[in-house]
Amino acid sequence: MSALWLYFVLLVGIIIVPGMDMLFVLANALTGGRQAGAVATSGIMIGGIFHTIFGTAFVTGLSTLLPMVAPAMMVAGSLYMMWIGFTLSRSAIEVDAVDAATARPLGTILAQGILTCVLNPKAWLFVLAVYPQFMKPSYGPIWLQALIMGIMTITVQMVVYGGLALAALRGRDALTANHAATVWIGRGAGLLLMAVACLTLFRAMKGM
Repeated sequence: MSALWLYFVLLVGIIIVPGMDMLFVLANALTGGRQAGAVATSGIMIGGIFHTIFGTAFVTGLSTLLPMVAPAMMVAGSLYMMWIGFTLSRSAIEVDAVDAATARPLGTILAQGILTCVLNPKAWLFVLAVYPQFMKPSYGPIWLQALIMGIMTITVQMVVYGGLALAALRGRDALTANHAATVWIGRGAGLLLMAVACLTLFRAMKGM
């Protein structure tokens, strides 16, 4: 449970930072209404499922087959998260205004949402850095851990991005008009990442 809580904290910290996925949902909600925003959110969630499968099959499989690699991966992942957290803590994230555009077919929005999430470098790096630290055979069946972490991922995506889609115009105003809010969201997430990364690094060093 403690590992799941740490994963949840990291997950929320990554998702609430404005990025490709959030801007995609916001743009479609503004141009196509709430329905388009909901479909865009669904595409992002399907992409989140893909990342969970990738993390389970590749990263966790590697650390399971080669146990000596797991501590090194944990150290590398912790250091990477510290760097990302340090960068965010010194950043000044600003979401620019989203221009109106012609609404597109819902099927196109769904497909583009999946690709946006799947190709999002932030998501790939998160999986590579975090999954080896929180998905281990000692915690129980790998498939069950993957299922729980996958559900947590798409639930947080649904709450954050879906909420933004349902309140499209208000969400746009909050992100584009309040520069200070987005700055402190990013910096707060950065400090949170650094704190959890330090704890994870301590655990990894103890296990080496």
